[in-house]
Parts: sequence; C-alpha cells; structure tokens
Amino acid sequence: MNIFVASLDYGMTNEDLQDLFEDYGSVSSAKIIFDKFTGRSKGFGFVEMDDNQEADNAIEELNESEVNGRKIVVKKARPKDAAW
Repeated sequence: MNIFVASLDYGMTNEDLQDLFEDYGSVSSAKIIFDKFTGRSKGFGFVEMDDNQEADNAIEELNESEVNGRKIVVKKARPKDAAW
C-alpha cells in the first residue's frame, strides 16, 4: 500500500520516515519529497508497505500523532491520476 504522510518536520530524512513506519511492519520504501530548486523538504512524503494490514495499522496509529513537535497527517495515497 502507498501511504501519504504530510506536515512533516522539514529536517526529517528518508531514513527517519522509514524508521517511524518500521515500528508497524516491513517498509519497502520511504521517500520525502524535496523541492528541486531549493533542495528543501516540502514537508510531505510517501511510504510503501507490502502488507495492507500493517499499513492500515500504521495509518490508524500515526495519523494525527506528534512527530518532532508536529502533528502529522497519514492516509492512504491516491493514485497520481486521481481527480482531486
């Protein structure tokens, strides 16, 4: 399952994000999105977990939790071509 994570601390790394989710199961990838011009984090990222039950549990436990002083948003990611 692809998971969208927002309101992240700008100093958070891909490894930090992966570590956060590994408490809930196996993480196949964790990527914070960076601005291509400034190199600064955009404050959101994506986590891939192969086991849907582990992913659902991570979403339930981490959504609106406080990480590095910020209340994060965690939810199932929409496909890129989904209409907003």
